[in-house]
Amino acid sequence: MATPVVDKADAAGQPEPGFADSPYITVTFRVRRFNPEVSAEATWEDFQLEIDPKERVLDALHKIKWDVDGTLTFRRSCAHGICGSDAMRINGKNRLACKTLIKDINPEKPITVEPIKGLTVLKDLVVDMEPFFQAYRDVMPFLITKDTNEPTRERLQSAEDRERFDDTTKCILCAACTSSCPVFWNDGQYFGPAAIVNAHRFIFDSRDEAGEQRLEVLNDRDGVWRCRTTFNCTDACPRGIEVTKAIAEVKRALITRRF
Repeated sequence: MATPVVDKADAAGQPEPGFADSPYITVTFRVRRFNPEVSAEATWEDFQLEIDPKERVLDALHKIKWDVDGTLTFRRSCAHGICGSDAMRINGKNRLACKTLIKDINPEKPITVEPIKGLTVLKDLVVDMEPFFQAYRDVMPFLITKDTNEPTRERLQSAEDRERFDDTTKCILCAACTSSCPVFWNDGQYFGPAAIVNAHRFIFDSRDEAGEQRLEVLNDRDGVWRCRTTFNCTDACPRGIEVTKAIAEVKRALITRRF
């Protein structure tokens, strides 16, 4: 069976109104490049693309890598705002490239793309995430109970108890919040917002029994007390987590020992 084809021309052979107009615009992407094998200094490089403004910054980076310069290096995985691997600074703000539409970031001017701050740049837009993940591991981001035996039934929890920490379960470990924090920029030893958010998720879980241990970890000189409440982390979170509020709740739990 032949596939039907819609003819876009009218009886006079002219395209119907709207079909002759291209949706594409010319956009300049100014990407911060760094290759330690070539130079110890980072440089800016401009790429001009014909692209639909309804596409995402990640689509533009794909076009650059696939069609213009295959050496461009960046991380991405799911491309749907779930894996968190493509966090980067776009026009000076931490965002996920896969969730940022070109039309929303003033494509009439050059769009700057650079790696997130506070972590060592390995190449182009790729940073060393190990310090970030080490802080995450240090807060013991898993359920801990005193019963070492496997339970014979599920651990029940009320809807109200689950709601208590619902917001902080949304973290996708993209590091957008941590790498937007001025304290983290100046001192990489600070646990950072993401680690505190993931500690919060278990400290306030009614099934967990290691809240005191986590609070002691965060009571360290590099813990929650380093937070200066600038709200950068909350503004940067692509999942809309109230990061600053979660940090404040952990501080309050440390003072009152009520959680």
